[in-house]
Amino acid sequence: MDRISWDEYFMKMAELAATRSTCLRRQVGAVIVQDRHVIATGYNGAPKGVPHCSEKGGCLRDQMGIPSGERHELCRALHAEQNAIIQAATLAQSIEGATMYITNQPCIICAKMIINAGIERIVVREGYPDEFAVQMLAEAGLKIVMLKDADKA
Repeated sequence: MDRISWDEYFMKMAELAATRSTCLRRQVGAVIVQDRHVIATGYNGAPKGVPHCSEKGGCLRDQMGIPSGERHELCRALHAEQNAIIQAATLAQSIEGATMYITNQPCIICAKMIINAGIERIVVREGYPDEFAVQMLAEAGLKIVMLKDADKA
């Protein structure tokens, strides 16, 4: 019997989470897994009760000509990784030692949160233009596992 791998299974869940994204630039999903059980999910979008970019006339970073991967503080959205970590905290679920599946490589802000949250493994589908994040994750002993497009079943 042909079955997809556990990594592909959970990545498909992250891809599904990304479909809830309200970001006009990039739809990202994240799933935190421990012992093959989903602990929390997240997608990128404005905080609860705050208007989304589409309701505010568009993406501020686009309007300012800011390239992808830069000036995250000017974005209305929380990132998918941040929302997943917050969801786990809200539910009082420890994520120490967990794996995080993300549709895109984390930015430096999310990388620092992932490190401090105690996540031990990161699996991504696509890259992201933030080499500092990759460097810091490596310094913390975290390697980013890239799932190949050929793995998409």
